[in-house]
Amino acid sequence: MTDLETTDGDAMRDFAERLLRFDTTDGNERAAQEWFRDRLEALGFETYTWTADADDISAHPSFASVSERTVEDRPSVGGVLEFGSPDRGRTLVLNGHVDVVPANETHWTGDPFEPRWDGDRLVARGAADMKSQLAACVFAARSLRDDPDGIDGRLVVESVIGEEEGGVGAAAAAISNPYPFERDAAIVAEPTDMRVVTATEGCLMGRVRITGRAAHAARKWEGESVLPHFERVRRAFETLETERAERVSHPLYDRFDVPWPIVIGRVDAGTWASNVPGTLTAEMRVGVAPGESLDGVQAECRERLADVANESDWLADHPPTFERFGHQFEPAEIDAGEPIVTALQDAMIARELSETSPIGETYGSDARHYVEAGIPTVVFGPGRIEEAHFPDESISWPDVVTAGDVLAETARRFLRS
Repeated sequence: MTDLETTDGDAMRDFAERLLRFDTTDGNERAAQEWFRDRLEALGFETYTWTADADDISAHPSFASVSERTVEDRPSVGGVLEFGSPDRGRTLVLNGHVDVVPANETHWTGDPFEPRWDGDRLVARGAADMKSQLAACVFAARSLRDDPDGIDGRLVVESVIGEEEGGVGAAAAAISNPYPFERDAAIVAEPTDMRVVTATEGCLMGRVRITGRAAHAARKWEGESVLPHFERVRRAFETLETERAERVSHPLYDRFDVPWPIVIGRVDAGTWASNVPGTLTAEMRVGVAPGESLDGVQAECRERLADVANESDWLADHPPTFERFGHQFEPAEIDAGEPIVTALQDAMIARELSETSPIGETYGSDARHYVEAGIPTVVFGPGRIEEAHFPDESISWPDVVTAGDVLAETARRFLRS
């Protein structure tokens, strides 16, 4: 079996460090992607590049509004290795995203885009989510190129853009296949703590608007503050979250006390400190279970708002509104018996990883785009979601190496079948 630390340990570290030095916040991915493409070609991959079509993406339910400016100059890259008689075998995609969330340097102990080592932990923005995983995918594929052992088929390594804003690059690849061959399965190498994730949660991004009546603070009784009304709305959604946890069940989510979180992440009220606040906008994320629809959950949210309005004379006459905004994540799930799942589990057992039972996760991923396109996709990778998006984001490098070994063994088993 492959041992990436022995064969490619230094090269994989160098690859990850160099990729982490690029600031790839949304819209800034091009330089990193050109470097990634050049490195793939130097390693013997045949490369493909695609840019999302704004019309195609804007027609997708995940995206509320997309313009040419949103997608232009933001390439996604795929590298292909062929083995034996490729058309006689399967094709497996190893997918990762190159984009990262912004980093507030005042909360970091160093430059977020200058990787550093803390013992065997690699620290940088994107270390856990998910440039280290991209390095693991590349060198897992390279190990099969160096030792194909009678394999027929293709192995694709993808670096896509825009995952943090809904999955722009992956959605484009799902809508319009950028390769001259079909794809049989995929692994999205998100930080799953080396667990097999066969179900990912969806999320509805919703915006609530409440209207009151502004008035001078010196005559506050002439106005109608939105704040007490918002507090009733906030409590109503808190209750809805509890009710949904009890009513909406899924066997892969039993370990969560709050499987379908509702978080009000942003509130904007009033226009002036000396005025009674007459308007309020609140933006929230509502978890959507596998098997549910975004439309159905949106209807629940609107119904709960209507209940709040019916309890208030003011809101009955000035009803609050709920609308989607930004990007949406549909839930996704595949059967645990899919060949890619069993190949991954067998590879984990071969590497003496014991936690092979499928689980569900409360976050979304690009897997949903491939599942929607009929490509069975499992999520698996090193690192923990609790380490992503945080200041001094980090990942255990030994876990990255182990995950790379598992990915290589999974590909070998899947392509041999």
